Amino acid sequence: MAFFCAFSAFSKPPTYSKNIQKTGKSANLIDNTCMQMAQGSSICQDHAVNFLPEYHNSTDDFYVEYVQKLKKFKNILGKNIEDPLEGLNMVNLILRLGIEYHYQEEIEAILQRQYAIFSAHAGDDHDLHEVALGFRLLRQEGYHVSCSKFKNKEGKFKLELAEDITGLMELYEASQVNIGDEHILDEAKDFSRHFLEAKVKHLDHQRARLIVNTLEHPYHKSLPRWWKGLGLAKELKFARNQPLKWYMWTAACLTDPSWSDQRIELTKPISLVYVIDDMFDVYGTLDELTLFTNAVNRWELAATEQLPDPLKMCFVALYDITNEISYKVYNRSGWDPIRLPKKSGEGISKETVDLLDNNPSMISSIATILRLWDDLGSAQDENQNGHDGSYIECYRKEHQGCSVEGAQSHVIQMISNAWNCLNKNCLTPNPFPASFIKASLNAARMVPLMYSYDDKHCLPSLEKHMKSLIFEKCSL
Repeated sequence: MAFFCAFSAFSKPPTYSKNIQKTGKSANLIDNTCMQMAQGSSICQDHAVNFLPEYHNSTDDFYVEYVQKLKKFKNILGKNIEDPLEGLNMVNLILRLGIEYHYQEEIEAILQRQYAIFSAHAGDDHDLHEVALGFRLLRQEGYHVSCSKFKNKEGKFKLELAEDITGLMELYEASQVNIGDEHILDEAKDFSRHFLEAKVKHLDHQRARLIVNTLEHPYHKSLPRWWKGLGLAKELKFARNQPLKWYMWTAACLTDPSWSDQRIELTKPISLVYVIDDMFDVYGTLDELTLFTNAVNRWELAATEQLPDPLKMCFVALYDITNEISYKVYNRSGWDPIRLPKKSGEGISKETVDLLDNNPSMISSIATILRLWDDLGSAQDENQNGHDGSYIECYRKEHQGCSVEGAQSHVIQMISNAWNCLNKNCLTPNPFPASFIKASLNAARMVPLMYSYDDKHCLPSLEKHMKSLIFEKCSL
């Protein structure tokens, strides 16, 4: 439930159909710019998902070969545990391919050995690439390791490191797991970026492209039928209709193959977050939205009698999906979560309010990253024209004379601080299970991918990933 709350922190302005009916507040908000935005085609919009037959009809031979290759690599991985650098490179490769769930024991053995090396040889000189890679992988898996090894005895970065391009790239990657107040990593980030940017101009296209990609998308921070049957896309013309995009959130956050049901179920509330957000931002009047909020608080279908049809449909969808998911949870665990919204208004005390106000920083840091990334790019990119406000707009009003660029720099620093907090909370010991920590990190990593709009109000990076993951055939 807490993880879902984190998703509620983000929102995006909608795209509109040409034949939308301009009623209520929306009549004043839907302008020519919005209409132009709706004309752009995007994979993030309502695709029929007409896969080619060859993508569906994989043969048994394909799966047999796949299993054999997994087993073969498992044996190779086990033999490389004694070679620290080779083992680290293999772990890094496995994580980037997203198949780590096949090799959990082998990965843990390699990282435990690397942790022992870090602890026993804290002051020894080692290859920059090996030290930075080991540091990042250990931090990502929750190990407490010091970043002091990146400097010499005088407390400075060795100038000869500037010639090690691979090491500099990994040093920049390592700087992304800062947990706050780690000035060495702040300096490592600036040091590595400075020399990498200087070298890009003198390298061939392929190597230059690798450096640029590392600087723009560091690994640590980078990731229909039900929807049509629900009928919201057909009836609610003001709302977004992007089921594939919404599914990408769950596909990236919940990567374990055994969590197929959870990915499907989580996509449903995520879709309602988007739709209800659009309803509040650009469609409903204040009186209508007040009635809708009261209906949700009462949690009774009878409370929707005074609502206009679009808002009534949203409430019914929310009501049905909540009951459906609660029923499945009850069948599996014997716990009935539907009682929570029914009793949410009963017995409210000061202690209850304090508990709600003091969200774990693991949750609040993700919500901050989501919220600020949304405000950083979406308002200008999608021409909200200030209709639903943003942090940047509020910040400039509170700091008279501050430019847009100045406000954006402030927001970027806040996002960096939130990442530091998230990194710190991922270190052990902590009260959260490993699966929750991984899902939380993946949610934060997905944010830039979801909000990197181009001048056509499309998401080219997301489209590329969706095509690769869903539409394109995977060859062995």
